[in-house]
Amino acid sequence: MKNISVIQTRKDGDRPWNEVSEVAWKQNVDNNDSSVELFPEKQHQEWLGFGGAFTEAAAYNWSQLSEANKDAIINAYFNKETGLGYNLGRTAIHSSDFALGNYTYVEDGDVTLESFNIEREQKYVLPFIKAAESEAKETITILASPWSPPAWMKTNGEMNNGGKLLDDYREAWANYYVKYVKAMEAEGVPIWGISVQNEPEATQVWDSCIYTAEEERDFVKNFLGPIMEKNGLGGKEIIIWDHNRDVIVERAKTVLSDPEAAKYVWGTGNHWYVSEEFENLSKVHEAFPDKHLLFTEGCIEGGVKLGAWHTGERYARNIIGDMNNWLEGFIDWNLVLDTSRWTEPCRKLLRCSDNSRYRKRRGPF
Repeated sequence: MKNISVIQTRKDGDRPWNEVSEVAWKQNVDNNDSSVELFPEKQHQEWLGFGGAFTEAAAYNWSQLSEANKDAIINAYFNKETGLGYNLGRTAIHSSDFALGNYTYVEDGDVTLESFNIEREQKYVLPFIKAAESEAKETITILASPWSPPAWMKTNGEMNNGGKLLDDYREAWANYYVKYVKAMEAEGVPIWGISVQNEPEATQVWDSCIYTAEEERDFVKNFLGPIMEKNGLGGKEIIIWDHNRDVIVERAKTVLSDPEAAKYVWGTGNHWYVSEEFENLSKVHEAFPDKHLLFTEGCIEGGVKLGAWHTGERYARNIIGDMNNWLEGFIDWNLVLDTSRWTEPCRKLLRCSDNSRYRKRRGPF
C-alpha cells in the first residue's frame, strides 16, 4: 500500500500550502486522534474525476494569451504529473451566460434543422478542448448543457429572461441535441452525456429556460430519450435537474419515479448556489440507488477573488460534503476568466434574477 501524502494549510502565515513528509501505513495499536479506521467490506461510489467548463468566454480568453501562457494553463489543469489532472469537462450547446453573445446553430424557423452547423465552435471552443485532450493524453469526459432553445422555439420569443419551450417544438429541440452530439463527434470531440437544461428553475437576464419537474420528465420520456435512442445515441448519458441542491430531492423524485422517464436518465446534476444541504444528495441516492450524482457547476459569485481564503474553504467544504453523500464527479465552472474585464458596467449587464431564491452573481468573462 502506498504511503499517505500529507498537506497542511494555514489561513495565516506565509505557507498556506505546506507539503509534509509522507506517512506510512501501519497497524494501529493505540486508539488515538490520528487513527484511521478502514472498512474494506463497505463499498461506496466510484469516482469519475474533476474538471471545468469549456465556455466560449473561457476559450476566447485562452486564445488571446501568448503560446507560453496557453501551455501553462493547459498544463496546470490537465497534465496528470505536474497539474491537476482534470478529466471531466462541460460545454454549452450554443450560447450560455459566458458566451460572446446569444447565438444558435440554425437559422430562425428551421424546424427541420437543415441549416444546423457548429462552425462557431471551431473558432475558440474546439481548439481549447483539443489542446486539453492532447495534454491529458486521453479523451475528456464531456457533459454538454443547453441554456436556452433558440428564441423562435420559446414562449417569450427570446433566449434570455426565462420563457418556456413551446410544445410544438419539443421534437425539433430534441433533434437539436442529436445534431450537436454528432457534429461535435465529427470534429473529433466525443460527448459523454447531456443535461436536459441548465438551471431549469431560474429566470435569468441571460440565456435561460424554465421547466417544471413534470415538464422535464415528459420531455425526457416522450422526446429526448426516445429520439436520442432512435438516432443511435442511446449510450449517451442524460442528466436531469442541473441546478441547486435545495429542491434536488423533489425534482429527482418527479422524474425518476416514472419508469418510462427514468430508463433514459443516468443521474442528477447539482450546483452549489443557494444551498449547502449536502444530505439531499444522499436522499436522492437512497431513493434511487441505481442512479448517479454529478456536480455540474459552481463558481464564486461576484467575480474572481485571487488568493481569497474563503474560496478554498468553499471548494473544500462543497467537494467533501458532496463526496460524503454519493457524488461521483465535480465539474467547476469557467476554466479561464479575465479579471481586467470585471467593471461596474459588466456587473449591471450580468445582474442577477429578481427571483432571490435563485440569485447568483458571477464575474464576466
